[in-house]
Amino acid sequence: MFSELVSGCAVTTTDQFEHWWQLQGEWVEEPNRRRGGESGVQRLRDAQGHLLYAKRQVGHLCRSLSHPFGRPTVLRERDALLGLSRLGVRVPRLIYCDASYQEGQGWRGLLVSEALDGFSDIDSWYAAGGRERDGEQHVQLLQQIGATLARMHLGRWQHGCLYAKHVFVKVTAEGVEVALLDLEKSRRRLSRKRAALHDLQQLRRHSSWSDAEWQQVLSGYRRQWGRALPLG
Repeated sequence: MFSELVSGCAVTTTDQFEHWWQLQGEWVEEPNRRRGGESGVQRLRDAQGHLLYAKRQVGHLCRSLSHPFGRPTVLRERDALLGLSRLGVRVPRLIYCDASYQEGQGWRGLLVSEALDGFSDIDSWYAAGGRERDGEQHVQLLQQIGATLARMHLGRWQHGCLYAKHVFVKVTAEGVEVALLDLEKSRRRLSRKRAALHDLQQLRRHSSWSDAEWQQVLSGYRRQWGRALPLG
């Protein structure tokens, strides 16, 4: 049994892994083949009725200089969730994460996180009329997105797959909140600038923001970053 524990969890055992693995729910992302294995996401409910998401992977490995033979991808995503949370970046709260190896079957990986209550991806928020309904808070929201990204990059974390659909937002009368999802390609970079340059260029290509809106994102980024923008 291979075990890498989530901070604050009880000692992980084979029985605990099997308990979580056997829980079944509705597929929100059907299993698909990636990285030489399968990966999918199910929606679950815990004993108290809280909504959870379980990422299930079989033979799904990532390779690096430190893990040339491969490491279960859920463990890299777990590292990112914990690392970003320590930096004050809102991400889904981690409930359980572990991986198990069995001869003849290979690796199974499981990551269970809590749903972000009241959040939606920003494209869905726009489609539901958020820009028109909450226009006065839109600039604040864009600047908060920028500040969130800068906070991540100052910790040398690179999201690695930063599309608008991975930026989740919550807008209420009390204010705006921003969270980041889908961190399985995230990693630490040697420099803040490398992390920032990759993500900012990628997000700009894969967002629907106008030039004026993008400048508001950069305005929030600049205030958090505190130095010349890392845009090449």
